Amino acid sequence: MATPPVCDFGWPAPDFSLPATDGKTYALRDIAGRSGTLVMFICNHCPYVLAIIDRINRDAKDLLDLGIGVGAICSNDAQSYPADSFENMQKLAAQQGFGFPYLHDEGQSIARAYDAACTPDFFGFNADLQLQYRGRLDASRAQAGPADLRRDLFEAMKKIAHTGEGPLDQIPSMGCSIKWKAA
Repeated sequence: MATPPVCDFGWPAPDFSLPATDGKTYALRDIAGRSGTLVMFICNHCPYVLAIIDRINRDAKDLLDLGIGVGAICSNDAQSYPADSFENMQKLAAQQGFGFPYLHDEGQSIARAYDAACTPDFFGFNADLQLQYRGRLDASRAQAGPADLRRDLFEAMKKIAHTGEGPLDQIPSMGCSIKWKAA
């Protein structure tokens, strides 16, 4: 189990150019929204991600409606974790009907640039691509919590869309560590 550090307010979003499960290549500017941007590090096999995948999809749709761009990145070592292969990413994106690009960081350079710690790891940026949220989706853990849990990520991103600033109090996400390739 891994937990990311607290939000480093104002930290600039690192750019990227990564292939997606829809056959296109996306840069940060391609997913950035007029009101903010959410970059998520997820994967196909993590029980923490799978427990909330429907909520990730729901929140992404609701955030897109608020003008917040959304993208997800899988950076896990697919050689050691075949469930996280690009082919399996394509299957998961299709099964779940992702309304956002699901990007493959095969070389893991983007996960390193973001200092991603776990899956899921959420990076919420304002319209100027300055970090304002690095917290959890909700209080779920390796099992989904009750349906009426407070939507921490959604509420934080909504605040960012309206004010440009995230909440001062944030509870970090928790999940499986990024599966790094051997050095």
